[in-house]
Amino acid sequence: MLMAQMPPRGTPESERLELLTVLIEAYENQKYPIEAPDPVDAILFRMQEKGLKQIDLVPYFGTRSRVSEVLSRKRPLTVQMIRALSVGLGISTETLVGISDAEQSKREAVDWRKFPLKEMVARGWLRKMTGKAPASAEETVKDFVSSLDWGFGVSSFRRTLGGEAYSPTTKYALYAWLARVVQRAREKRETLGPFERSALSASFLREVAQLSWSERGPLIAVEFLEKHGIAVVIEPHLKGTMLDGAALKDADGTPVIGMTLRHDRIDNFWFTLIHEIAHLWKHVDTDEAFLDDLDAPSEDRREAEANRLAREALIPRVMWKRSDAYLSPSRETIDRLARDLKVHPAVIAGRLRRESGNYQQFSELVGQGEVRHLFASNAEELG
Repeated sequence: MLMAQMPPRGTPESERLELLTVLIEAYENQKYPIEAPDPVDAILFRMQEKGLKQIDLVPYFGTRSRVSEVLSRKRPLTVQMIRALSVGLGISTETLVGISDAEQSKREAVDWRKFPLKEMVARGWLRKMTGKAPASAEETVKDFVSSLDWGFGVSSFRRTLGGEAYSPTTKYALYAWLARVVQRAREKRETLGPFERSALSASFLREVAQLSWSERGPLIAVEFLEKHGIAVVIEPHLKGTMLDGAALKDADGTPVIGMTLRHDRIDNFWFTLIHEIAHLWKHVDTDEAFLDDLDAPSEDRREAEANRLAREALIPRVMWKRSDAYLSPSRETIDRLARDLKVHPAVIAGRLRRESGNYQQFSELVGQGEVRHLFASNAEELG
């Protein structure tokens, strides 16, 4: 055989062997193609190879629940997960991205009947559909969502949902809410200022935090952010969802913050708003939307970072544990620290309540019922 003879390079026998090798390789690729490995199978193989357990993957996925959901194929890999796994476990990005479009569409096929049509109609989201010929519920929702050309393919979800508010059972309600937020954000495009991501910084977050000092602070903050090119939409959450806020980018790159005002309190408004700005600064890309339930504990490092940045912007840690408000909390010490930091006293009271776990204390200081009415003229749903 030619291969056994190992003919010297440049000889007729060597050139013949090289030609035969190319022909055989082409034949095998055509007749017996090697399919790209499944990303989950690749992860499981690497876990077995390295002796890893699911808990060992939490640093790459963010939480134990996400590890379980990805490995059971209930949640797709995000860009951040792929980057982390590629570096941490040495799995190529090509392998991790490897699900074909057809397979992904099949796995994430949209069942348009599962959208909360009745609630969407009751809220007036589908008013623009009136006057058209009667359509099925499926067609009505598909027209509303697909007309945005955002987050959906012909038959599948394209955008990943992150954050603690997401669950497989609330997926359709969350996508419906996001579609409404995007729709309303686009209505603001012409009034938005230019967005410069480089403007986002710790000092920017601090500047927003200090707007809380004013009684009209929430309105001023929205105006300030939109001047900097960030659309802010107040849209109540849909039934069954535990949603405080969201951070995402529209298809054209416009940054968007959605707020539900689920807890109508001043302290919650400011922490949620700055948490979402922190996501825009540090984490959001065009393929993922963060949906936050800020009452839920989280092991996701991105959520932890957004929480830390929000806390620091509102009450810098160098001042917090040395302050009288922390050491000897009272209405007087809370007011004093609020004046020093130029933030609303509700911010201080809310921090004390959350850290102590005692939500009965200082309930008169957190601004219960003092936010929604500010936006009532801009959103009929917030009566």
